[in-house]
Amino acid sequence: MFLSVFDMFKVGVGPSSSHTIGPMVATNRFLDHLRNQPFEVKGLRASLHGSLAFTGVGHATDRAVILGLAGMQSDNYDAAKADAELARIAADKTVHPDGLGELSFDPKADVIFNYDDILTGHSNGMKLYAKDAQGDVIIEETYYSIGGGFVLTAKELADGKATDTGAPVPFPFQSAAEMLELAKTSGKSIADMKRTNELSRMKHSDLDAGLTRIWEVMNACIDRGISSEGILPGGLSVRRRAKGIYDALMAERGMNLTAPHTINDWMSTYAMAVNEENAAGGQIVTAPTNGAAGVVPATIRYWLDHVPGATVSKVPEFLLTAAAIGGLIKYNASISGAECGCQAEVGSAAAMAASGLCAVMGGTPEQIENAAEIALEHHLGMTCDPVKGLVQVPCIERNGLGAIKAVSAASLAIRGDGKHLVHLDVAIETMRQTGQDMSEKYKETALGGLAVNVPNC
Repeated sequence: MFLSVFDMFKVGVGPSSSHTIGPMVATNRFLDHLRNQPFEVKGLRASLHGSLAFTGVGHATDRAVILGLAGMQSDNYDAAKADAELARIAADKTVHPDGLGELSFDPKADVIFNYDDILTGHSNGMKLYAKDAQGDVIIEETYYSIGGGFVLTAKELADGKATDTGAPVPFPFQSAAEMLELAKTSGKSIADMKRTNELSRMKHSDLDAGLTRIWEVMNACIDRGISSEGILPGGLSVRRRAKGIYDALMAERGMNLTAPHTINDWMSTYAMAVNEENAAGGQIVTAPTNGAAGVVPATIRYWLDHVPGATVSKVPEFLLTAAAIGGLIKYNASISGAECGCQAEVGSAAAMAASGLCAVMGGTPEQIENAAEIALEHHLGMTCDPVKGLVQVPCIERNGLGAIKAVSAASLAIRGDGKHLVHLDVAIETMRQTGQDMSEKYKETALGGLAVNVPNC
């Protein structure tokens, strides 16, 4: 199964890839479905289930659904236009998606949070309905947001893992063991194999432009985060901290007063900057999800700003390597907090970041696989328990610690020769099993853990 680097890294909008980007993708797909139907559609309705219902308000899922049914897409999201459209829809109780005309849609009545009906396919389920002039449902479709902005219909999910219908890629691997064997026989790096696979599906110029844009959006997100102050939305009164820490770190530079471990504060600040932007609903890159979006860019920024010899020309190598590892985790386990807890989000992000850093620091394929394994192994069992369902506590700080673990994992792997006892495939399968056994209240439902033990009002 081929997963592109642009499947793992998507430009979107905060605060959640599964709860914001996924529902926007699903509603866009539903509109496309309606455009190909012979029925005359006059109205729309949406029903949110499972985690999309329990934490939907905190994750702005209702907002995403409304905007998606109006035809807005996450990759070209404009906050000002979105706010204006939401106000108009609330007043007029209509949406006007291209090709479908004016459709009745009352956000208060037609976005339903169904807390009682848990759909069997996945904890992030939603049903979308099209109505006729009498208000009767004439078309219904069930969608599942399975993490990282990926969406499947109920039929697609029931049919099993999505089938790759594209041309065969030159270096097909569905496990870390296969990846290492191909690297050994071909003499290519993981990034080179991934690049070759990508070029079998797209133009060289498109790949390079896409990778450049991914880093530009990531880096711009860090810059916005370290220059913004205020209180994050949602009711928890969480204060943005990245700017204050960054300013203090800049003031301390050159004073010879800081301890060596202060480098951890730099990593954390970069990651927190991204996730504060995410919590504020800003433009973000899933890496591999929005809730874990700070780990990879923070690790890249740490490398560029603090490691001698680092150069932005090697960022594509970092991203391609990280995407290869992320694809293995998604294919063989999950990147969804609602499915496997935060081990699947920040844990996966840390493994991706560790592999990318190891690659640009000259690591062998075996050392890169070891770096990813170390990072993932030491996130196993991590729960997803956002307070008030918001991607703020513990998510923002957790990304900082994920970046620190990623750097430590890459450093440990570089110190070794790539030989190790626990292999990445084992860690991925263990994460899958752990997620399967984990109580639902610790999987992005806000029904357990910090979500119930921290006052959220």
